[in-house]
Amino acid sequence: METQEDESQLSEYRTLLAHYISQKDQKLPTEESEHLRRQLHACGILPEDLLGLHIEALKGAGIFSESAMMRSLNFLMKMMSGYSKAYREHQELKDWQKQLDTELDIASALQKTLLDGKVPACSFADIGAISEPAKRMSGDYYRIVNDGKRLVVTIADIVGKGIPAAMCMSMIKYAMDSLPENSQGAPSYILSLLNRVVERNVDTNMFITMFYGVYDPETGIFSNSSAGHEPGFYYSAREDRFMDLEARGLSLGLAREAEYKEYARRIYSGDMIFLLTDGVTEIRKDHDFIEREQIVALIRRWMHLPAAEIVKQVMRALKKMQDFSLQDDFTFIAIKF
Repeated sequence: METQEDESQLSEYRTLLAHYISQKDQKLPTEESEHLRRQLHACGILPEDLLGLHIEALKGAGIFSESAMMRSLNFLMKMMSGYSKAYREHQELKDWQKQLDTELDIASALQKTLLDGKVPACSFADIGAISEPAKRMSGDYYRIVNDGKRLVVTIADIVGKGIPAAMCMSMIKYAMDSLPENSQGAPSYILSLLNRVVERNVDTNMFITMFYGVYDPETGIFSNSSAGHEPGFYYSAREDRFMDLEARGLSLGLAREAEYKEYARRIYSGDMIFLLTDGVTEIRKDHDFIEREQIVALIRRWMHLPAAEIVKQVMRALKKMQDFSLQDDFTFIAIKF
């Protein structure tokens, strides 16, 4: 049974054929014929299928004279010229795209293995983290380490998407792993070291934002520095209010000798810290970016839950605002003390 699309193609082909036979100069309308060729390619019509389409068009055209039949064959020759070549190129492109998709799947799986953030067990804090790429490759990165003495939390975002951002973030991951001071260095010092690595190794068109925080359970002090990263939230249980985590500094890679200021605050029982990338704050609702107050309201709705549930519920609510699609990589971390 012919579909509506088949009937439309046959009708268009028949119209072109009739026009060609009726013209003495036997010129094929370029724009209309190219449009039809593109349609046939998109539908996967094989060259031999084109002959069948031609025969069906002849039946409907009522062509019986020898001259008209010869003209129709000339029409078929002109339609076929270029069609086979274009069809082969179309198939080669599809095969190449399929190969590229396979390679991207492998690269995505490898990146997920390399950058898969693990949430460590922690006796003095409940931690939840979630990260989801907008595409197959992510430009977000987070790392949470509990060495028994300090809790170190890092969250970063490459300005960009896709493979270049993913490769850059992998480089940052290994740079952090190679720093011997990584577990004991102050946040400002670590960002200064990473900034030099990025400035030397990353293209000038790319830069990285990063937040680096350290919590010492013995002193109850949370210290942090930021390299142009999206401000997080601090919740004070005693005051029952949310505040932005104060942190300023140039993004990594913009200036070789950039210095990073360090901030510190005392953490009390019941306090919370929330860290995020701009994929969270740039969620769109009714074509406008949501306000930070809206994110706070969502956190308040579920802040009584374990940290892992908070990040899941907040992410689900934000994705729902965008019909469950992401325009940018999304990373959200919750820490309950």
